[in-house]
Amino acid sequence: MRKVRTAIIGCGKVTDLHAAALKQTAESEFVAVYSRDREKAKKYGEKYGVQGFADIQEMIVSAKVEAVIICTPHPAHRDAAIAAAEAGAHVLVEKPLASSLQDCDAMLAAAKKANIKLGTVCQRRFYAPVQRVRRAIDEGKIGRPALGTVLMLGWRDRNYYESDPWRGQWQAEGGGVLVNQAPHQLDLLQWFMGPIAELFGVWSNFNHPYIEVEDTAVAIVRFQSGAVGNIVVSNSQKPGIYGKVHVHGQNGASVGVQTDGGAMFIAGMSSILEPPVNDIWTVPGEETLLEQWKQQDSELFNGLSNAMEHYHHLQISDFLQAIISDREPLVTGEEGRKTVEIFTAIYRSQKTNAPVKFPLKPEPSDLDYSTYASIPLK
Repeated sequence: MRKVRTAIIGCGKVTDLHAAALKQTAESEFVAVYSRDREKAKKYGEKYGVQGFADIQEMIVSAKVEAVIICTPHPAHRDAAIAAAEAGAHVLVEKPLASSLQDCDAMLAAAKKANIKLGTVCQRRFYAPVQRVRRAIDEGKIGRPALGTVLMLGWRDRNYYESDPWRGQWQAEGGGVLVNQAPHQLDLLQWFMGPIAELFGVWSNFNHPYIEVEDTAVAIVRFQSGAVGNIVVSNSQKPGIYGKVHVHGQNGASVGVQTDGGAMFIAGMSSILEPPVNDIWTVPGEETLLEQWKQQDSELFNGLSNAMEHYHHLQISDFLQAIISDREPLVTGEEGRKTVEIFTAIYRSQKTNAPVKFPLKPEPSDLDYSTYASIPLK
């Protein structure tokens, strides 16, 4: 089997997860890590048994790296991705693709110019219950999707926000729950429902006065198909309840997935507590399958030594196979941009107190997150 020489850019909390996934992925030959801190790069290189570098281009050329995974804070994704692309490496970026549409478009342009593949980490697409929902929609089992909903009720405490100096700040993180915790569910919503036509959204900070960004956001969505949707995401419910994405069809049938249950996963700080399962399924003739699937998915989950590592492995394997076969990965850079477009629309809608029409174009103000922070928290 052909192996792709892989590396990681950024040595933070999520790095261990990706390093473990790279080591267990058959298509990967994990060879290097990068940190702008040379001592940190050396330390992590020794930890994983690979070379450590403090220069991206030097790493890619010297270690003959073919593909990188970017694990830096969100606003730093752009520069790392462009540097890797210009050096000739394919790029898989931790979610979100970037903090701004301007950064997304710069990364997409660099990937196109260098003729490399650009992908976004959305490993929840690889969950079996998520795949079932997508197949049901593709096979017309619910008719045309008519109503899509995201309900994510989680919790992040002060220790979480103080665990890294960049967390909870507009300039350093690019946003709050919408940018850091909700991208997975936002990605699934648009993947299930299709292109968005218009969105009206609001956000607030209810019980995290020590951060600048939002801990809660709500939006009403109208899709190009004529379908409608609702987004409710929050980090204000102790200790965390669940994350759900549901799709209700024109024929009256409903399908859905609980992607997260209980206190939600935090890279480097906690593990997944509950298995992802289909929590609603009323497709005619398939109503009795729900309990069977729950048992099946729970047994798989409980049999995994590290569930998040497993699902990251599945996405990394898909991305490396895309390189080997010269096809598009399941989650492309363009798909990643759609999630950034959604949370950008919510921020802009709050700012203007008006619906925002899609597609969105980048604005210079996207790089100045202090414009959002100037909005009074209610």
